[in-house]
Amino acid sequence: MANHKSAQKRIRSNEKRRLRNKASISKVKTLVKNVFASEDKATGEKNFKAAVSFIDKTVSKGRIHKNTASRKKAQLAKFVNGLEAK
Repeated sequence: MANHKSAQKRIRSNEKRRLRNKASISKVKTLVKNVFASEDKATGEKNFKAAVSFIDKTVSKGRIHKNTASRKKAQLAKFVNGLEAK
């Protein structure tokens, strides 16, 4: 355990950040899964828009790397463009 007051605070703040980052990354995974579960183009585009928006917010806060976000968005766009309208 840390002996200095600043080190104790650092441990507390690191834990808060870790949980916040973990929650964001988990939400990104869920939103991506929702897009891939879409069966028609309308819901696919709606889910795609929500996923891309949240991915961009996550990148701006430094929780995921911009290239990772770009790769995920490209995969999602490719999938949504391949869906057939019903």
